[in-house]
Amino acid sequence: MTNPFAKPWIWSWVAAALAFALTLGLTSGRGAGELAYAALSFGAFAAIVGLGQMLVITLGPGNVDLSIPATMTLSATLALKAMGSDEGTALLGLVVALGAGLGAGLANYALIFLLRLPPIIATLAASLVYQSFAIWSNRGLRIKPPEGLADFATGRFLGLPNVAWVGLALAIVVWVVLERSVWGRWLLATGQQMRVARLAGVPVELVRASTYVTVAVFAALSGYLLASFSGGAALNMGTEYLLMSIAVVVIGGTSIAGGYSNVPGVWGAALFMFLVVSMLNSYGAGAGVRNVLTGAIIIAIVIAASTKKRGRA
Repeated sequence: MTNPFAKPWIWSWVAAALAFALTLGLTSGRGAGELAYAALSFGAFAAIVGLGQMLVITLGPGNVDLSIPATMTLSATLALKAMGSDEGTALLGLVVALGAGLGAGLANYALIFLLRLPPIIATLAASLVYQSFAIWSNRGLRIKPPEGLADFATGRFLGLPNVAWVGLALAIVVWVVLERSVWGRWLLATGQQMRVARLAGVPVELVRASTYVTVAVFAALSGYLLASFSGGAALNMGTEYLLMSIAVVVIGGTSIAGGYSNVPGVWGAALFMFLVVSMLNSYGAGAGVRNVLTGAIIIAIVIAASTKKRGRA
């Protein structure tokens, strides 16, 4: 009989369940439904950007997208300006947001491929440009999303938040692509050993380009939904998702060495991170403490994974 705890993703869900129980313990069990709903709502945004970051990290060591926060901000700002709070423009705003994400992804890969810059440097430098464009286009304006779009972003279906349904649908699509498509096999092969994959006929550069475009498009979608959910786009709206997007991938069980993705673990880790933040907020901890704890969790998991790998060797 297969041991369910042998699956790396199960531990993120166990951690989320424990964090949920501890948080409820602070309130003597009151507000369980509200806490679960909030976790699904806010966890959805982390899950969406985490799914994109997971694909990039699967490409192998050194691959990470640090432009996610700026891409979220720029896409949301441009989408809101295009919609102008007018009803019936939600689709236009979505197209603008995804178009901005597509452009950001292509620009990121161009810097990596044409200039031979390490992905960390390329995406970090690009993020400064995207953030500058966002500042220029925003100019202090606070544009509200159309009422219908805001109602959708904050609404629910069958008792679950609409944004959670979007995140779940994307997770299913990503899982199917990774498990059932040729592109998924190409991605995993590239992450396991790029040179061998290239010699085996895998179009490595096409895989890398499409992966960096995908993570940017996912970030754009998350920014569009987050701006609609929160009532507008702020210039710092994506800041917390830089570390968060990496944390949910690592905590979720995806290999930082590349070649292995873990879709269910991303969602479990996203819920866990929200619940940890909620628990710390209950104790009055500030943003600095939360960031330190997040970093410590990532370091601990990386050390544990490295130790386990050495033990097997």
